[in-house]
Amino acid sequence: MSNVVLEIVGMLGETIAKVVPLTIVVAVVFSVLSHFWACNPGTPWWRKRELVTDVCYWFFVPLFGRVLRIGLLVVGASFVFNIRDADQLIAFYDNGHGPLATLPLWLQALLFLALSDFMLYWLHRLFHGGGFWKYHAIHHSSEELDWISAARFHPVNLFLGTIGVDVILLMAGISPNIMLWVGPFNLFHSAFVHANLNWTLGPFRYVLATPVFHRWHHTALEEGGNTNFAGTFPLWDILFGTFRMPEGELPQAYGKEDAIPSEIVGQIAYPFRQWISEGRT
Repeated sequence: MSNVVLEIVGMLGETIAKVVPLTIVVAVVFSVLSHFWACNPGTPWWRKRELVTDVCYWFFVPLFGRVLRIGLLVVGASFVFNIRDADQLIAFYDNGHGPLATLPLWLQALLFLALSDFMLYWLHRLFHGGGFWKYHAIHHSSEELDWISAARFHPVNLFLGTIGVDVILLMAGISPNIMLWVGPFNLFHSAFVHANLNWTLGPFRYVLATPVFHRWHHTALEEGGNTNFAGTFPLWDILFGTFRMPEGELPQAYGKEDAIPSEIVGQIAYPFRQWISEGRT
């Protein structure tokens, strides 16, 4: 038991060591860019009312995500592939397995990005309706949208979204080594689309999700809150009729009307409190 605890602590330390320098780079880059190309001029990100909440999410999500991914991959290998020995687990996942693992790493990375974005597009739409919304509403609660808002996700949303999709694709045979490329890209691009920038990238708006594209998604429902579900490739929104990029117009107001607490503990508890309240009515 003590060895497991030590391994988890060491893993968390490694994650923090990777996240901190990336965070510094992202913070500097988007601070400079938003100074010149702000979509919504006003209070800078470091003076946000809910900055402490977003900073907690920013460091909590990578730690939670890494532990849960590894745990689910171990469970998956045990139940699906009947692999329980530690050395066999490492060998099984080390370079992927099956037909997908024979592809060049760069192609596996592209395939991972495309497949995960397609699945997350539909999961994102699912979270915008019915009983799932209460979990996803946490992400939409930020009224001062900026790069640091990118990590504001409820654990249930993460588990059924990004983490679940990652585990499915890695279990399908894609090598975990592609995360050396995909991980930093996803972190930077997620911060990019939430950044306070008025960038649309011109004709490339149809190729890659941009800040304006995603900021429309964070507006009220009647403005665009039920559009632009793709995280990386707007192609899915174009194909399925949910694309919105009004010519010459920029989104202005963000956040939802739900009475969501501003601190992280209250936000994590919020969906469960809603669930209890619904059960009483």
